[in-house]
Amino acid sequence: MQPVRTGSKELIREINAAHVLHELRAEPLLSRTELAKRTGLSLPTVSEITGDLLHTGIIEERATGLSGGGRRPILLALKPDAGAVVGIKLTETQVIAVLTDLNARILGRLTLALPRTSVPTVIQTVAKAVHALAADVPSRLYGVGVGLAGVIDRAAGVVRHGTYSDWHDVDLAGLLHRELELPVVVDNDVNTLVANEQWFGAGRGVADVAVVSIGRGVGLGMVLDGRLYRGAGGGAGEFGHTKVVANGIECPCGGRGCLETLIGEPALIAKAVDLLGREVTLDEAAALAREGDERLVEVFAELGGTLGMAVGNLVNLLNPNLIVLAGEGTRFSDLFKAEFDSTLRATVFEGLQRDLEIVIGQWDDETWAQGAAGLFLGELFQPNLRPDEAGRPSLTARSAS
Repeated sequence: MQPVRTGSKELIREINAAHVLHELRAEPLLSRTELAKRTGLSLPTVSEITGDLLHTGIIEERATGLSGGGRRPILLALKPDAGAVVGIKLTETQVIAVLTDLNARILGRLTLALPRTSVPTVIQTVAKAVHALAADVPSRLYGVGVGLAGVIDRAAGVVRHGTYSDWHDVDLAGLLHRELELPVVVDNDVNTLVANEQWFGAGRGVADVAVVSIGRGVGLGMVLDGRLYRGAGGGAGEFGHTKVVANGIECPCGGRGCLETLIGEPALIAKAVDLLGREVTLDEAAALAREGDERLVEVFAELGGTLGMAVGNLVNLLNPNLIVLAGEGTRFSDLFKAEFDSTLRATVFEGLQRDLEIVIGQWDDETWAQGAAGLFLGELFQPNLRPDEAGRPSLTARSAS
């Protein structure tokens, strides 16, 4: 367990500043009095913290509020153009990059081909993307967030196992930090979707959220009791490799009967090819299903049923408030949602469906990259609690600017 900084006055101030910034992220345009009520801090403490944040340019006075009979209160807001970050989604063929402000609003975008997944090629291509996007940043570039498929040790920034590359124990964060001379956060790509939903999407303000991504693979990211859950070694969420068929089809992971072998895109394409007797893309198969081809209608119905049962079991285990279906596979939701819903209802234990919400999220690669930026922003708004974090940028520190 990592040691925590001793409770100095400066650390307490940083923690209090994080509370203030959290409220301003959740609800723009708050007065100092409202901030004191929301955070539980005294008005003098809030005034001191907001004074520091105004001085460093992280927040701004933007408007005056309604008066209760006396002087009209001045409203404060986060200043989104006070800095920028870059978010990266790594696939086996591309580097998808976005530049965002402090509210994760996209300011620029760039996609570069990735000819190989060798570590040097990835480092060079990511650096090229970051430098290109950073060229037009008028303010400070705080750092880079990277999301990719695999088992990621978030604290160390190490890729323990890359899903679509032969990577084992690659210090990706360290290598990129040395190349870019910027702080870098690396995490599982589904966790970037979770960050996007938690901060800017349907999961905003929701304590328990499960984001299930469907596409080439099947992934899971979780917010439990308000905190993103990664597991002991960063490997939580390998939902696609839960075993659902005894001695089933062999999976690329080496196991048999994985959920991914039934509802991942390669499995769906194989079923469509077998039925049609010719090569076909999944989008072409979906088009035929929408035109009424009963064989392909059944393929997508089976997808919905299998996914509904798997997610239903997930609800029985975790009892979340919200399930978000995300990833590129959601573009076929019109073909599988009915069967998904009915199987989910049949699977979930009585009473656990109460207040459960199901949302179909966005699926484009840019959303994953924006989520990677959101992951970095999430850390940027937190205090440095451990001694080894002293050099990490944090908007709560007086030296933030």
